[in-house]
Amino acid sequence: MKQSSIKTRFTYGFLRTLKRLPKTRAKSSSFSPEEISKRCRIIKLATDASMASAVGPRRAWSRALIRRVRSQRRQRQRQWLVMRRTRRGERKKGGKEVGGGGQTDSLRKLVPGGETMELCTLLGETAHYIKCLTTQVQVMRNIVDLFSN
Repeated sequence: MKQSSIKTRFTYGFLRTLKRLPKTRAKSSSFSPEEISKRCRIIKLATDASMASAVGPRRAWSRALIRRVRSQRRQRQRQWLVMRRTRRGERKKGGKEVGGGGQTDSLRKLVPGGETMELCTLLGETAHYIKCLTTQVQVMRNIVDLFSN
């Protein structure tokens, strides 16, 4: 019951976001690689935001995703303003390098917000995150099936 509730909330949020996307041209082969890449990033951001808002702030991974989505939006707005004001500003790549090896460190990199979690919390959050990713895939497959028939 709880999972279908998340599925329903995700589906409505995701479809609302997709509806707001600019309309595509008739021939998808006419898209440039840059346009395709940009559209993929927008859709990925929409899926992340929709899933995180469907789950709500109860989970650490969803809070981390919401922070990441907001940060990316702010970053894009800043880049747009800088590019608009200057001829072509250089973009700095920020971010932390996470050192170390092993399966736990790999898992920490995969789960949003996992870098700061204790191992037991990380494992619980990972299990929930995987369930939600599975839900995302199911919903997106259903959407593709619906529109491809």
